[in-house]
Amino acid sequence: MYGELFQLKEPPFRLSPDPQFLFASKQHARAKAYMESTIWLADGFVVITGEIGAGKTTLIESFLDELPEDVVLAQVTQTQVTPVQFLQTVLVEFGFRPFKMRKVELMATLRDFLVEQYIANKRVVLIIDEAQNLSRKVLEEIRLLSGIESKKEKVLRIILAGQPELNEKLNSPRLEQLTQRVRLRFHVGPLSKRETREYIEHRLSVAGATAPIFQEEAFPLIFRYTGGVPRLINTLCDTALLCAFAEEATQIGSALIRSAVEELQWEEYDKRSHRRTVASKDSTTNEGQLALGKLKVHVRDQLVLEQELPSGRTVLGRTADNELQIRSKFISRHHAQVVCDLQECLLEDLNSTNGIFMGNKRIKRHRLTDGDEFQIGEHRLVYEDLRQAYEEDYRDDEDDAAENTGSNPQPQQAD
Repeated sequence: MYGELFQLKEPPFRLSPDPQFLFASKQHARAKAYMESTIWLADGFVVITGEIGAGKTTLIESFLDELPEDVVLAQVTQTQVTPVQFLQTVLVEFGFRPFKMRKVELMATLRDFLVEQYIANKRVVLIIDEAQNLSRKVLEEIRLLSGIESKKEKVLRIILAGQPELNEKLNSPRLEQLTQRVRLRFHVGPLSKRETREYIEHRLSVAGATAPIFQEEAFPLIFRYTGGVPRLINTLCDTALLCAFAEEATQIGSALIRSAVEELQWEEYDKRSHRRTVASKDSTTNEGQLALGKLKVHVRDQLVLEQELPSGRTVLGRTADNELQIRSKFISRHHAQVVCDLQECLLEDLNSTNGIFMGNKRIKRHRLTDGDEFQIGEHRLVYEDLRQAYEEDYRDDEDDAAENTGSNPQPQQAD
């Protein structure tokens, strides 16, 4: 839309990960070097964490673009799975159709495949994105896979990438054996003020810009509202370019940045970050209850808030007396509630003015299932069910126990 006005070959601030736009800050360069080390180290096991929008997925895409030809890759992005589903997913990535195999057969097939690749001088890499969603039992399966070896060395390299909650899981005493296998861990933080400017200029240059577009006064303001988070920078800069296009302006100063901020209905990053921290507390309430679900609040596909859902009632609305406050003129003072117990979470409209929509249908009451999305004003909310993860972590899995019995040999594993 604005490409011709600014003489750009392509949009510079798309949210989709594109390796050619990767900005090599010191942090990103170090994280990528750690990922590359898995290729050269036989016992390569790397964990990369970062806040939402920090650029982890773009890093992975850039890493994948440069893989040598002798590398065999499996990339897993669906992480809310059972141990058996996880093993099946990995085998599917390697070209198998394992859907009728029992767990012991899955492990044996994986072991045989990995050893065959080692004998053929192939290096096998397993990349798991969004790894913070993995249950403890799936992480235990990853530990077992990391121990498969030939007579001389390990035969599988592993990269786990995820949000900061992944570090919290790995630091659990229950996962100490897995943590000991990890060779390198690195957290990707936000960009500095200087890096934020360099990031913007880099993306504009890649997109074909030949003259400055953002004025000097714009950069401090962009940093104030984005905190140096790459995805937020992309969202704000893209909106500013659209505002400039609407006004036929070829330079973007502080006034257009403020116009973009108003369009996005953003507060300064520090204030938003504080609200998000308050809204996204530990997964226990003050009464010690486990969170049964979570609501993720998006504006224009940008995650701005998360709210844990304990047992009982969680009210969302415009004013500060709600458990989840969403400041918008399109949202009523007390707009809706979610009532959770061990069996279900129910979404209910509290006679709001603008209602709740799922697709094009206005709803009054709905039983939420994992992944459900609904719209309130300009905000899109996504429901995540947390009960399955707790059940997997703390109950005896009789199916797994049954699948582990029988005459099939166990994969060879290191201590």
